[in-house]
Amino acid sequence: MFFQLYGETAGWQLLGWLMVFAGLVVMNEVARRSKAGGIACFIALPAALTIYFIAIYIGAANGAEWALNNDTYVHMNSWFHYAKLYAATAGCIGFMILKFHWGKLGKSQAFKAFPFVIVAINILIAVASDFESAIRAGSLAGGWWLSSEGVWLYGGWWNVLNGIAGLFNIFCMTGWWGIYSSKNKQDMLWPDMIWVYVLAYDVWNFEYTYLNLPTHSWYCGLALLLAPTFAAALWNKGGWIQNRANTLALWCMFAQVFPLFQDASRFTTVTSVYGKGGISAAMGSTMPTTANPMAQGFIAVLAIAVNVFVFAYILKRAKEQKKNPWKQEIFTDTKDYIEAMNRA
Repeated sequence: MFFQLYGETAGWQLLGWLMVFAGLVVMNEVARRSKAGGIACFIALPAALTIYFIAIYIGAANGAEWALNNDTYVHMNSWFHYAKLYAATAGCIGFMILKFHWGKLGKSQAFKAFPFVIVAINILIAVASDFESAIRAGSLAGGWWLSSEGVWLYGGWWNVLNGIAGLFNIFCMTGWWGIYSSKNKQDMLWPDMIWVYVLAYDVWNFEYTYLNLPTHSWYCGLALLLAPTFAAALWNKGGWIQNRANTLALWCMFAQVFPLFQDASRFTTVTSVYGKGGISAAMGSTMPTTANPMAQGFIAVLAIAVNVFVFAYILKRAKEQKKNPWKQEIFTDTKDYIEAMNRA
């Protein structure tokens, strides 16, 4: 079993998952369907939160009790969380520039490469975090290390394998310049990013969260990945990457301000690496005495296998079509691509 759903609280954990999944789907619709919604979610809200974060760290530096005990300061202080929040938000703003054709950037052919660049940066942030975990574990065979947020992580060869899968995933993005705006201006479309890429990304990113955010993966892994995939599969063809950026940024903002929803509530769920120790082992004052990394290793192997296979499949299609898969679109004959282009 990948997650520990605890007896009497299992119902609350499932409810928490459903609330996060549904909330992300709904908020993505609010953000994408109008210019006002996008500006409120990805410009006004992040600006307000930035002031809040700065105030916390200034207060902590001056020894203020309210800041030192603030949940954001105590539980969400690693470089990764801030890097991910602002990188995802930058992606959302860039995507709005493209879909609304704002200014010179929005009308620039060169700026169409922005989605590839910002997604690659987000992937590289995660890859760096994976490699960091493997190094800090002290052994590729596996080792515990304590994160700056007080969570015990079990790093090892699985982190290295998943990091390499992430690097492959960057080059599984095809048709970098094939970016369009939907007729109704609700979506930035990347039609060549069909289900093939989404599958490779979702498996890789789920493993990233499973390894490095084990007390959050039930939400930021499973719910957060399925929400944009669900929307793209049913009603927003070609808009998966916009859905992903929107939901990721919104989730990061929520998690940064309300970390105890995941870490210390009836909704808390951890991965199986802690065995029977659960959240007490994950956030205990002493190093866990046992580890169960079987699921970590299995998903890492799956992630590298899927991404290598997709990369090879892309090269095969490109060769058959005599195209450069990154300069040109190679899935133009697929149903997903055709349905997305019908919206452009």
